[in-house]
Amino acid sequence: MKVALLGLGNMGQGIAHNLLKGGHEVIVYNRTRAKADEMAKHGAKVADNPAAIGAEVALTVVADDAALEHIVFGSNGILAGLPKGGIHISMSTISAALSKRMTDAHRESGQVLVAAPVFGRPEAAEAAKLFIVAAGPQDAIDRCRPLFDIIGQRTFVLGDEPVMANVLKLSGNFLIASVIECLGEAFSLGRKYGIPAEGMLDVFTNSLFAAPVYKTYGTIIAQQKWEPAGFRLRLGLKDVRLALAAAEAESVPMPVASFIRDSFLSAVARGMGDQDWAALAKLAAERAGL
Repeated sequence: MKVALLGLGNMGQGIAHNLLKGGHEVIVYNRTRAKADEMAKHGAKVADNPAAIGAEVALTVVADDAALEHIVFGSNGILAGLPKGGIHISMSTISAALSKRMTDAHRESGQVLVAAPVFGRPEAAEAAKLFIVAAGPQDAIDRCRPLFDIIGQRTFVLGDEPVMANVLKLSGNFLIASVIECLGEAFSLGRKYGIPAEGMLDVFTNSLFAAPVYKTYGTIIAQQKWEPAGFRLRLGLKDVRLALAAAEAESVPMPVASFIRDSFLSAVARGMGDQDWAALAKLAAERAGL
C-alpha cells in the first residue's frame, strides 16, 4: 500500500520503520526536514509539504491540536493532498472538538477520517506492540486493517464516529496520570515507614496490580528515570486539559482530573515540563517532605 506518514517524533519514527519493514511504500513529511531525510535512508520518500504526499492513505502522528490543524487545514494541508475517497488516519491525542471539525471537513472534501490513537510508549511503537483504538466508517477501518496489523498488537474498534476514539484515548491518558499520582503517593507513604519503592513495586506488580501500566510507571518512578522522556510531562498536562474540556462540554464532573491538572501545572512551573510525565510522582514526595 502507498501510505504517507506525517510526524516523525518519538512515536512516528517507530511507526514509519514498521510500515517500511512491512513492505509498504511510505512517504514521510516532518516540519523538521532532517528527520524526514533520515527516514529516507531507510527507504522512505520525502514530501515537501502535506499536500504533496501523493497517497490515498495518510497517517498523522503529531503532538497537539495546533500541529494537526496546520497539517490538515494549512494552505498546503492534507485536505488538498488527499484524493476523493482518501483516508486520513489521525493517531494523535487531540481534542474532541478538533476531531469533530476534521470529520466534517474531510466529509465535505469527499474524504474519510478514521481516528486511531494509540496506547504505548515509543519502545512499543518501535516493537510494533501498540494498542490501537479506532473509530470511523467500518469500510474505511477495514481498508486500514493491514496497516494497523503491522504497527500494533491489537486494534479495538469503537464505532462509526471518530470522536469516540479520541475521547477514549483522553480518558485512558487521564487514568494513566491518575496511576502515576497514586503510585507517587503510595511510594511516599511506604518510604516514611522505611519500605523501599522497589519492594513495594515488587509486591504490587506481582499480586493485585500486575498490569503493564503499574509495571512500566512503577519502575520509572522507583528508579527515578525522568530522562530521556518517553512522553513529556507538558504533554500530559495538555491531555488532562483536553479530557477536562471534553468533560465540560458534556457536563461531566471530573474532580480527580482537576486535581491532577493542577499538579501537572505545578510541575511545569518547577521546570519539569520536558521530563517524563512519570516525574509527576516527585510532587507527591515533596508534599511528604521526602
